[in-house]
Amino acid sequence: MKKFLSGNEAIALGAHEAGVLVVAAYPGTPSTEILESIVQYPEIDCQWSPNEKVALDVASGAAFCGARALAAMKHVGLNVASDSLMTLSYTGSKGGLVIVTCDDPGMHSSQNEQDNHHYAAFAKVPMLDPADSQEAKDFTVFAFKLSEKFDTPVLLRSTTRISHGKGVVKTGRMAKLRRSYSFDADRQKYVMIPAYARVRHALVEKRLGKLKEFSDETELNRIEWGDKGIGIIAAGVSYYYAKEVAPDASFLKLGMSYPLPEKKVRRFARQVKKLYVIEELDDFIAEQIRAMGIEVRSKAPAFRLGELDPLKVKAILRGANEVPEPAETGRPHPPAMCPGCGHRGIFWSLKRLGLKVTGDIGCYTLGTLPPLEALHTCVCMGAGIGHAHGISKAVSPEEAKKTVAVIGDSTFFHAGIGPLMDAVYNKGNVTVVILDNRTTAMTGRQDHPGTGKTLRGEPTNEIDIPKLCRALGVEDVKTVDPFDLGGVSAALRDSLSREGVSVLVSCAECLLISRKREQAVMFHVEHCRECGLCLLLGCPAIEEVKGQPRIISELCTGCGICVQVCKFGALTPYDAES
Repeated sequence: MKKFLSGNEAIALGAHEAGVLVVAAYPGTPSTEILESIVQYPEIDCQWSPNEKVALDVASGAAFCGARALAAMKHVGLNVASDSLMTLSYTGSKGGLVIVTCDDPGMHSSQNEQDNHHYAAFAKVPMLDPADSQEAKDFTVFAFKLSEKFDTPVLLRSTTRISHGKGVVKTGRMAKLRRSYSFDADRQKYVMIPAYARVRHALVEKRLGKLKEFSDETELNRIEWGDKGIGIIAAGVSYYYAKEVAPDASFLKLGMSYPLPEKKVRRFARQVKKLYVIEELDDFIAEQIRAMGIEVRSKAPAFRLGELDPLKVKAILRGANEVPEPAETGRPHPPAMCPGCGHRGIFWSLKRLGLKVTGDIGCYTLGTLPPLEALHTCVCMGAGIGHAHGISKAVSPEEAKKTVAVIGDSTFFHAGIGPLMDAVYNKGNVTVVILDNRTTAMTGRQDHPGTGKTLRGEPTNEIDIPKLCRALGVEDVKTVDPFDLGGVSAALRDSLSREGVSVLVSCAECLLISRKREQAVMFHVEHCRECGLCLLLGCPAIEEVKGQPRIISELCTGCGICVQVCKFGALTPYDAES
C-alpha cells in the first residue's frame, strides 16, 4: 500500500510500524506534526510534555522497561533535553530509544539554525539522516533496531524540507506490540554515580568503535557510481539538491551521518578525481573527512547561512564564494499577530508606558516588529523572566521598575516556573506578564498542563496559573482582560509601584480556538483626524488608504481595541449604529 505523506507523518507511521509503545514531545516547528500524526494510532501512548527534557525522560523510562519509545522535538528543543541525552548515552536502554530532532535551516520559525549533527558526536550516539518521506519512515523503523542492537539512544535528524515536504511512501508491516513490560533494576547500568559511570564510559567508547564498523557495512551508506570525474558526498535533502544539479556524478549517499563510514569514504575518494561534500549549515561531514587526511572541497563560508537549494549547490560545485541572488518571489509579507489577538492590547499598553520588555518564544515575539516594536529581548524558552531579574540587579531601582517580562502560558509551563521561583527566592524586583491564551498557539494550538486536556482531548487536571504563582511565593498576582486597555494600564502601574515580584495574568483565549467573530468595527470618515494612532496597533484588519484607516470587515473580529485607541470617535462598535 502507498500513501502520500509529509516527513513528519512518515516518521509517525514508522513509529507505529516499529511497535512503539510510548511517544512524548513538546510542540515546536518543524517537528509538531509528528505527535499530531501519532495520535491517530490508539495503541500508542502519546503525550505532550511540559518541555523536551521531560519528554525524553518519559520516553527513556519506558525504554528502560524494554518498550520501544520515541521523543520528538525541534532542534533547539534538544538543547533542553541534552542534559538527559548525554547520560543516556552511558546508560543505554533495554528497549529501542529514538530521539527525533528537526533542524530548521533558514530559521523559518526559530531563533537560530544550529546544526544538530554535533549532538551525535558530542553524545557519541549514532545519527540517521533521511532524505525524503520514504526514508523518514524506513529510517524510523530501522532506528529502533539499531538502538537495541547497540544499546544506545539513536538520533533521527530531519529538517524543515523533509518534515513538511510530501512524498509517496510504501507502507510496511506493523511489529507485534506488547502492552506490558517490567523494569528490571540494574543499578550499575541505570544509576550513574561516578563509580558506575566510569565503567559505562568505557563501554560507550567501545560501542562507538563498533558503530564505526557498522557504518561501513550498512546499506544506509551507499555508493552510486557515475562519472568518476566528480564525486559527491551528501546526506539528507542535500543529496537530492546535488543529484538534481549533477545527475551523472558519482555519489556516496549517507543515511547514517554519524559515525562516518571511514572505509567507504576512503574507497570512494580514491576513485574520483574531484571530491565534494554538499551539506547544509556547518561543515560537519567535510571537517571529519579532512581530519582523515583526505582532500575535499566544500562550500564557502557564505553558504553556511540558511538552506541550500539547487541554485546554491550549482554555485558551490563551481567554487563560488558568494551566494547567488535568489529569483524575485514577489512582495514579502512580514508576520503579524492575528486580528483580535489579546497580545496586541498588552504590547500597546507596555509601549505607551515606555517600558523595556524582556520576552520569550511564542506568538507574542511578534510584538518586536513594527509598528508595535515593544519587545526588547528574545533568546530562548523561559529566558525573559531571568533577563528581567538580571536587569533589575544591574540598573537603578527606578529603572528596574521600568522593565517587564512577558511569557506565554505554554512557555511558562515549559521553562518559566524555575526563573519565577528564582526571582522570588532571590528577592527580585520584577513584574511578569503571563499571556494566557489557553493553548500553545504559534505551533498550531496544542494543549498543555493549563488547558485541562491531554493530547487525545481527554479531560485532565488543569493547572491554575495564578494559584501556581502564589504557591511559588508571589504575593501580588492579578488577572487582567487584555482587551480592556485602561484596566491593563492601571494594573501595570500598580504592579510597577510595588516592591518585589508581581505577576499579571492576561486571560484571553486564542481566537483560533473559539473562532468567535463579532460584527466589524465601523469607521466614520467625518470624525477621522488622520492621526494614524489606530494604524500603530499593527492589526491586519486595519489598512491605510490615502492617509486614512479602512476596516477590512472580513478580517475584523470586533475586539474593540482600536475603538479604545481612537480619541475622536472615528471608530465605533458596529452596534453603536443601531
